[in-house]
Amino acid sequence: MMAKTARRVRLSVFLLLILLRGPLAAQAPPPEQIDVLIQGGTVLTMDGQRRVLDSGAVAIRGERIVEVGPAEALSGKYTAARTVDATGKLVMPGLINTHGHAAMVLFRGLADDQPLQDWLTKTIFPAEAKNVTEDFVRRGVRLACLEMILAGTTTFVDMYWFENAAADETAKAGLRGVLGQAVIDFPAPDNKTWPEMMKAAEAYVGKWKGHALVTPAIAPHAPYTVSLEHLKEAHALATRLDVPYVIHVAETQDEVRTIATRWGISPVAYLDQAGVMDARMVAAHCVWVNDADIRALARRQVGVAHCPQSNMKLASGTAPVPAMLAAGVTVGLGTDGAASNNDLDLLEEADTAAKLHKLIGMKADALPAKQAVEMATLGGARVIKRDKDLGSLEAGKLADLIVVRMDAPHQTPLYNVYSQLVYATKASDVESVMVQGRFLMEGRDVKTLDAASVLAGAQALRDQIRKSVAR
Repeated sequence: MMAKTARRVRLSVFLLLILLRGPLAAQAPPPEQIDVLIQGGTVLTMDGQRRVLDSGAVAIRGERIVEVGPAEALSGKYTAARTVDATGKLVMPGLINTHGHAAMVLFRGLADDQPLQDWLTKTIFPAEAKNVTEDFVRRGVRLACLEMILAGTTTFVDMYWFENAAADETAKAGLRGVLGQAVIDFPAPDNKTWPEMMKAAEAYVGKWKGHALVTPAIAPHAPYTVSLEHLKEAHALATRLDVPYVIHVAETQDEVRTIATRWGISPVAYLDQAGVMDARMVAAHCVWVNDADIRALARRQVGVAHCPQSNMKLASGTAPVPAMLAAGVTVGLGTDGAASNNDLDLLEEADTAAKLHKLIGMKADALPAKQAVEMATLGGARVIKRDKDLGSLEAGKLADLIVVRMDAPHQTPLYNVYSQLVYATKASDVESVMVQGRFLMEGRDVKTLDAASVLAGAQALRDQIRKSVAR
């Protein structure tokens, strides 16, 4: 009897231990430690499924995104050193400006209401010759970076002179840049001869290649300002150094006529026959392209930067973007330089692009708002061949994102996030900007630049510049 009782006691104890261990074994693993958890807002992922999470969260560790998902799920899964409440706001990929001349913000408003060739030859080129120095570029790039951060741009493509200085100031501001050292067939502010330009370009690439934020590039100005031999030489250098090749292409009818007169073909065909068109090319504008050109751009995997406001203001024309997209050409948005725009507001470019192509094509859905948002984000990343790291909010990608308020009077009521972003949202609605896991701006407070100093430094050059172009 006692033996039976003992067996029953042992069995009861065993079962009790199982019952006690069961819940413990079923417990979830302890929360993972991360650096930042942005939660509660609408998350516009731009991922493969184009998920829009109404109450989403983005988990960030170091410079990369760990996970994107519902806020309820991620808040229990992670312990963050810092949690950001984005309730009522939009969290989305940072904007990518695929073409510009950052330092030219210092020429903003200097030469308006002129066609491109007059604008360039009568005002801009002379003003550059008299004013552009390393100090000029530093002051201009600081101002451009300040403006772009305030407008939600996290990556920009640049081509200009003294690009070492531009790269230095971009890195200090914390922005990401594909920054092209410009080369051209006449004396430039930084280098006076072609051999000097090529030597400087190679040294520039050597200094910056591999930098976390700066991707150096070689940037021949255009097919009509750089000879065939030099276009090939610049491309050979870009190929050998494995960097992007940034160039203006088919921007105006004058350019098309010039190339046709000299070579009997279009600018795109000319570049294609020269062997310089490939996936490393970022081709700005592409306004005057025909069907054969579009097929060539797609076949060569060229990234195209569409700059609608600059093209409109200089009366250059309208790039056939819907046809390019239909043919498989990768197209992003660019502001061009503020001397011909006159700002660096990529949300405004998205709005303009969407409306312009509706008007030109007389078709309301020619370029929908969702497509315009894609061009400003993932499309831009594809143009610069960085879509594995940038352009969408996905696990493993770099933490380049922006937080945008969506409750202003001009955004109320909200029905469709893409439409509201393109047709109603302003640069001033961008509240926070993060690049590579670091906040560059929070609550409209830019942390990486002293705004008062930047503005004063730019303003100090105004009288000098105005005097240099006075007639």
